[in-house]
Amino acid sequence: MKNTLLVLPLSLLLFSCRSKPTKVTADSTDVIPVKVMSLEKQGTAVSINASGQFTTDDEVYLSFKTNGIISNILVKEGDPVRKGQLLATLNLTEIDAQVQKDQLAYEKSQRDYQRIVNLHNDSVATLEQLQNSKTTMDQAKQQLSTTQFNRSYSAIHATQDGYVLHKLVSSGQLVNAGTPVLQTNGAHNAHWLLRIGVSDKEWAQVKTGDKATIETAALPGDQLSGTVTRKSEGIDAQSGTFIIDVQLTGNKPAAIAAGMFGRCHITASAATGSTAWSIPYAALLDGNGSSGFVFITNDNKTAQKIPVTIAGMEKENVLISAGMEQARALIISGSAYLKDQSSIRIIQ
Repeated sequence: MKNTLLVLPLSLLLFSCRSKPTKVTADSTDVIPVKVMSLEKQGTAVSINASGQFTTDDEVYLSFKTNGIISNILVKEGDPVRKGQLLATLNLTEIDAQVQKDQLAYEKSQRDYQRIVNLHNDSVATLEQLQNSKTTMDQAKQQLSTTQFNRSYSAIHATQDGYVLHKLVSSGQLVNAGTPVLQTNGAHNAHWLLRIGVSDKEWAQVKTGDKATIETAALPGDQLSGTVTRKSEGIDAQSGTFIIDVQLTGNKPAAIAAGMFGRCHITASAATGSTAWSIPYAALLDGNGSSGFVFITNDNKTAQKIPVTIAGMEKENVLISAGMEQARALIISGSAYLKDQSSIRIIQ
C-alpha cells in the first residue's frame, strides 16, 4: 500500500514537466538574401528620348502674290516635281484687266508728256509743267511694272526638284495674297532630318553636335545615326514644346518618307556639367517624374529605403543626381521583398 502511494505522485510530477510549454526567447525575423553593387559617382552623359516626324531642311510653302480665285491646281500630294514646273494658277480675268488699265494709263502719260515737250519748245508751257508731266509718266510706268510683276506671280512654279507634300487649298477657292497653297520639298538633294519636340529642361541639356540614334517602324530592328543640327530659340505655339532637328548621317534609306514618325535617342554628353550615379532600372522603385526610391545598405546587414532624384534615362540604366551621397552600396536584387530596416544577407 505504501509503495502504491509513492508511485502515484512521481508519475504526476513527470506528466506536469512534459506538458509545460517551451518559452521563446528570441525574435523570429526573416533575413532576406539580396545582391548589391558599390556606388561611385561619376560623370555621365544625359540621355533624352523623344519622337517626331521625318522631313527635309528645305521645305517651302508656295503661295500667290495676289488675291484671286484659284483656276487650276495641276499636282497632287506625293507627286514628284521639277524646278520651274507649273503647279497652280489663278483666274487671270481681274489681274489682266488691271494690267491693261495700267498699260493704257502709261500710254496716255507718254502722249501728254510729248505734248508738253512740244509746247515747252514753243515757249507756251512752263518748265514746271514739263517736269510735272515727266513725273506723271514715270509714275505710270512704275505702276505698270508693278502690275506686270504681280501677274507673273499669279501662277505658282516649283522652286526646285522634289515632291509635293501637302495641297492646302482646292480649285475654285478664293485666296488672299500669301495664303499657302502647296508645300513642297527638295527630297532629291536635301538633307533629311527628324524634327522632335522636347521640354524646356531637355532643350537646355541638348547642344548642337550631340549624337543620336533613330528608330522607325518603317525599318524594324534597324537604327539610323544622326546629329543635332538646330535648336529652336522659342517655343512652338501648336505643340507647346521646343523644336530640335536631328539630321540623318549618310544617305537616306529608301523606306523613309516625309511625315513618317520616328523615335530619337540623344546622348547629351556635355549637357549637365555635373556627375551622377548610373544604376539598373530594377533598383529604382516608385519612379514618378524626377523622383523615386531605392534600397541601400551601409552595414551589409540592414536595408534602408531612401528618396532619390532622377536626372535622366539611358538604354539600360537610370541616372540619379542626388539622394545617395551617404550610401555605400545599392541593393539591386531582392528589393521587391524588402521594407525599410529589413534584415538582409548579401549573396554573390
